[in-house]
Amino acid sequence: MKIEVDAARWSPLPDLRELAAHKDLFLTLAYRDIRVRYAQTALGLGWAVVQPLATLVVLVLVFGKAVKVDSAGIPYPLFAMCGITAWTYFAHVMKESGSSIINSQEMVRKIYFPRLVIPLSKAAVGIIDLAVATLVLAVMFVAYRMPLGPHALVAPLAVIVMMVASVSMGIWISALTIRFRDIQHVVPFMIQFGLFITPVAYPASAVSGSLPDWGVDLYYLNPLAGPMETLRWSLFDTPIDHGRTWVSYVSTAVIAVTSLLSFRALERHLADLV
Repeated sequence: MKIEVDAARWSPLPDLRELAAHKDLFLTLAYRDIRVRYAQTALGLGWAVVQPLATLVVLVLVFGKAVKVDSAGIPYPLFAMCGITAWTYFAHVMKESGSSIINSQEMVRKIYFPRLVIPLSKAAVGIIDLAVATLVLAVMFVAYRMPLGPHALVAPLAVIVMMVASVSMGIWISALTIRFRDIQHVVPFMIQFGLFITPVAYPASAVSGSLPDWGVDLYYLNPLAGPMETLRWSLFDTPIDHGRTWVSYVSTAVIAVTSLLSFRALERHLADLV
């Protein structure tokens, strides 16, 4: 039997009270995914350390040694790890949230609950990787004897914006995947390509010096570009184009609202589509 959303209860945006009422389901799904991901593995949570460090080694060899990116006087491994910390979370949310509805289609068809719980639970699991990568970054700060910048208190705000951007993109991908199954095969390419068009391994100033003004504005439409630069500015006091970072913040807000609207519009007929 397929369960549909009652038309009388439907609204363009998700009902926060309904989501709060299903918090137990959210926690159950998140806990299940954590167990599936790390149970019966030799390293367990160690994989959350290995993955960002492996990415760091590649970026140091390519951008730090071969290309010799200007890291504004910051030791390049520390500079790159700051970007990897945020990118690790974004990549996880894109990959897992994008296919979350399709992978949970049996549950979607049988019972009614706010479907938004599914991609949100995937995003919650990614917080573990984010926390571990942040711990690695903190250890590197101590190892390099690098003091925090004078704007360090802004760092949590930058991370929150990046998390909102990541979750919003994950919701958008999950909504698109419902109608276009090929999207799930495109996501890995998007993650690989996105690593190079986001200031993870290099500062955004490297792009500003090689593109016309309209090209730089287009670059900052990337929702992670502005928050990534803000994070480095807050931690290292590196140069930043405050005027253009707002382009990323506006882009994040637009993606967040449209992702909720599109997902909500599909939710009414989700059982039929999956």
